[in-house]
Amino acid sequence: MSLGPGTPLPLVPVDRSGVRHGSRSYLTCAFRCGNACDHPEPNRSGNPHIADEIARAVGRRSVLRGAAVGGGALVLGVGGSGSLAAAATSPSRNGRGHGHGRGDSLANADFEPVAPNTRDDVVVPRGYESDVVMRWGDPVVAGAPRFDPYRQSVAAAEKQFGFNCDYVGVLPLPGRSAVLVVNHEYTSPTAMFPAGVYEDAERIAIEMANHGMSVVTLEEHRGSWRAERGRRAWRNRRIHDRTEFRLDGPAAGDPRLRTSADRTGRRVLGTFNNCAGGTTPWGTVLSGEENFNQYFGSSGDLDARYADEYARYGISGGTARGWQDVDERFDLTAEPHEPHRFGWVVEVDPYDPSSTPVKHTMLGRFKHEGANVTLSRDGRAVAYMGDDERGDYLYRFVSQERFAGGRGRKARRHNQQLLSKGTLYVARLTGDGTDDDEYDGTGRWIPLCSDRRSFVEGMSVADVLIFTRLAADKVTPTRMDRPEDVEPNPVNGRVYAALTNNSQRGSTFPPDEANPITSSQVRANPAAPLTTASGNRNGYVLELAPRRGDHTDDRFTWELFLVCGDPEAPETHFGGVDKDRVSPISCPDNVAFDSTGNLWVSTDGNALGGNDGVFRVPVDGPDRGRVECFLTVPKGAEACGPLITDRDRNLWVAVQHPGEVDGSSFDSPASTWPHTDDFPRPSVVVNHRR
Repeated sequence: MSLGPGTPLPLVPVDRSGVRHGSRSYLTCAFRCGNACDHPEPNRSGNPHIADEIARAVGRRSVLRGAAVGGGALVLGVGGSGSLAAAATSPSRNGRGHGHGRGDSLANADFEPVAPNTRDDVVVPRGYESDVVMRWGDPVVAGAPRFDPYRQSVAAAEKQFGFNCDYVGVLPLPGRSAVLVVNHEYTSPTAMFPAGVYEDAERIAIEMANHGMSVVTLEEHRGSWRAERGRRAWRNRRIHDRTEFRLDGPAAGDPRLRTSADRTGRRVLGTFNNCAGGTTPWGTVLSGEENFNQYFGSSGDLDARYADEYARYGISGGTARGWQDVDERFDLTAEPHEPHRFGWVVEVDPYDPSSTPVKHTMLGRFKHEGANVTLSRDGRAVAYMGDDERGDYLYRFVSQERFAGGRGRKARRHNQQLLSKGTLYVARLTGDGTDDDEYDGTGRWIPLCSDRRSFVEGMSVADVLIFTRLAADKVTPTRMDRPEDVEPNPVNGRVYAALTNNSQRGSTFPPDEANPITSSQVRANPAAPLTTASGNRNGYVLELAPRRGDHTDDRFTWELFLVCGDPEAPETHFGGVDKDRVSPISCPDNVAFDSTGNLWVSTDGNALGGNDGVFRVPVDGPDRGRVECFLTVPKGAEACGPLITDRDRNLWVAVQHPGEVDGSSFDSPASTWPHTDDFPRPSVVVNHRR
């Protein structure tokens, strides 16, 4: 489905054979990111690419001698003697590490890995079950009507659980209660609306209200969880397109953030395309605004002052969403500054429904996958972030102030200001260039600006923060293959980055001896033979180790922990473990950790013919790199927001866009999951032992 400027998004099924990127349909590509991969890569800086550094690093290993350049023949040996590889044989910091065993703990449980499949269900190992906690349209705040797809309205959507859930956060409450925080990334009109029922303007307005976030109070019930109702749910709220946000940090109030509706440049309505996120040590939730560019259209010429800036962010005015026809602030001709008010990390206090959410300008503006915070040894907040675009960068923020302990209001107010002052950095990764028989390298965090000073020549602090991509281009960081979730492991102190894929490696980006990984082994379905496809189709997981374990240090080392794909494919690598012991995995997207430090990876766009899923991967010990599939999601769906809670007994997953298969529609669905209706409903599930 190729949607040109001004072409309305369809409600009738679009019959296109095949898939686009792995298991992603044409519909998903259009609705989620506006067909970003069909457009030129916004980063035209010519800065070095991660594939170059990976190639230099792996090329040093003797096992690779004689590997074919450009043929996808990246064959990694087992083990390694470098600092990160050596850590694989040492116990984790708490002395527990990964091990198989019985009981309720998912960290140590023995389970039979779920085999690749195309079932229209959430599939978990024998002895476990999956419970639906919240579905699209379920009531969130008081007065929400019963969901009826034929009687949707803006007023109803503002009180109901939004569409296409993504990030999942679960924060504790007294007793056996918790508060659930969920992103609603994007809308899929073909799946949401029956044909012939809604006028275009009404439909668009309902879609806008289905974006944002939901905060829902939960109670434990018979070993699982369910939504609270009535007076005990007073914390519940729906954050939507008309929710007011406060801009804070050094760029707040800048003239380029001012509009006709907001002369101060400090108040913004709504948050859109919220993808991943993280829970802070002080009990708030961060959420990343990702593919915001697709919501802005134009009624005429664009402001020539921002031609370079618009281009770098993929803003063309040629949207198929039609939002500018419903709300003039999304018309670039009328409001050229409005897009500058999106692409931030937002912070929400789930414990206070009357609080005003914040957009943090100090964390920079780009297509944020999310943000995850750890505390440094000296108590400063360190946030890791990825810019989810082909060829864009990894970022880090280090706060100026230190975390305040205690549970009082004064400490809470102080901690909620930690992301307002500090220093923003971008990453440069380098192969170490020595003949040390290691497939690793070194890296450096390059400062872009503090809250008071710019370190980029010719750019002010506000310039750097509002147009962070352009600032980063000037300091030669490393371009990455779609850096998505970037999270610090609370047990071993290392940082793990999901690099989902780059299907254009070898076409748009030609092969040479520094870029040998230009083809990948894929499958048309789980039973089909492996075939060769161009580009990096299955993705990587990168492991970074801060120097001396200090997250504020500007130096780090890195290692290619997983080269994803089918274990039968020669280019794959799984931390050094025997490939006979691993599950196939393709297109890592989000990561999480259990209390022993195991990595949990969710996928998006499986290029191996099966449904996406969630995988457990030990990062230390003799099983380091042993990928085991714990769960797969229904047909056409993506696995989002993995989270381990309740002493490792619960795995939370957001099942996004079930049934989003080419040719499907509300009236002719490809899925009916969660099988409570005759149409699919994106939902949050919790998985646990029976």
